Amino acid sequence: MNFSFTDEQLALRDMVRRFAEKELKPCYTQWDREKKYPRHLNKRMGELGLIGMAVPVEKGGMGASHVSEGIACEEASRGDCALTMSTFAVGHLDAAILSQGNERLRKEFLEPFLAGDLVPAFAITEPGSGTDAVAMKASAVKKGASYILNGEKAGITAMMDADFAVVFAKTDPAAGARGVSCFVVPTNYPGVTRQSYEDMGVRSVGRGSIFMDDVEIPQDYLVGKEGTGFIMGMQGFDVSRILLALEAIAPAMVSLEETIEYTKQRQAFGRPIATFEGVAFPIIEHVSLLEAVRLLCYKGLWLRDQGQSSTAVAGMVKWMAPRFATNAIRDCLVLHGHPGYTNEFPLEQRLRDVLSIEIADGTSQVSKLVVLRELFGRDYLPYNYRNK
Repeated sequence: MNFSFTDEQLALRDMVRRFAEKELKPCYTQWDREKKYPRHLNKRMGELGLIGMAVPVEKGGMGASHVSEGIACEEASRGDCALTMSTFAVGHLDAAILSQGNERLRKEFLEPFLAGDLVPAFAITEPGSGTDAVAMKASAVKKGASYILNGEKAGITAMMDADFAVVFAKTDPAAGARGVSCFVVPTNYPGVTRQSYEDMGVRSVGRGSIFMDDVEIPQDYLVGKEGTGFIMGMQGFDVSRILLALEAIAPAMVSLEETIEYTKQRQAFGRPIATFEGVAFPIIEHVSLLEAVRLLCYKGLWLRDQGQSSTAVAGMVKWMAPRFATNAIRDCLVLHGHPGYTNEFPLEQRLRDVLSIEIADGTSQVSKLVVLRELFGRDYLPYNYRNK
């Protein structure tokens, strides 16, 4: 059993940490206040090969391991955990799907997306179907050499800045999950409109809804075959949920590091407040919990690299990481006293941003259902159980 990274992974970690410290962290609060998506940083991450890292080399990616993808995600999130929700979590989901597409999709969307020239969205959630994704109402009807899409997708990360969306819609409403197909929909097509949300956090990455009113797309914009969309979408969550967990852990760890230094300097009753157990012990507890979940994240990514299932681990870290991270950041904010409650420190923004991760890619409750299914079996899921 080896808990160390390879020399190549250590070099990747150091490179991304320098990038995060120099280019992401300085303007983290600025993008939030301006509610501005930093497309130039999306481009920089593409240039550095940080978008869709696990896409095979023959399809235009780096062919990186999932562990390496996690390292880059964690380090980038130390600087800006809002942008990484788009570039890594959404980026992984869309890259995994587009890499299964035809040559036209790879040329028109995957390649410029990996280069950082296009911003993607992942559109599966609807106003009446988030957890129960199969209950979606969006439809896609074949018409000659085209598909006609209608419906609404809601709560979509980066929707207001996205150049295209990977959209899930029903091509066979009677077939349940097997009737869901996956399409690429450019956001500038006729019939596409968007509506932004006034979110409390992740304000630089404009979340919103996409409305499709008789949107006609080429049949080549179908990803894979009809009826395979739901399976493709669900497979990606076993990695994206772990990436989201790392995106929660990283800003919490940075906050704890900053707080340790602050408490060493801050004096009360003639000594540093770090010498008081009531100050130091909570920090120690938070670091202990977050480090444990962090190791579990890398175990899950390692399992995927070995061709094994990471479903249960992904469900575990997805509910633990944002919960433990928000608790840690909140205590850091309080330990900074009244200045910590101002927006002159990034603590309040990190708290707002990380809180969103508890909802993204399935709420904490859904994550526990995933673990329940893996540990107890499908027959014991509340929506499958039948009294006999």
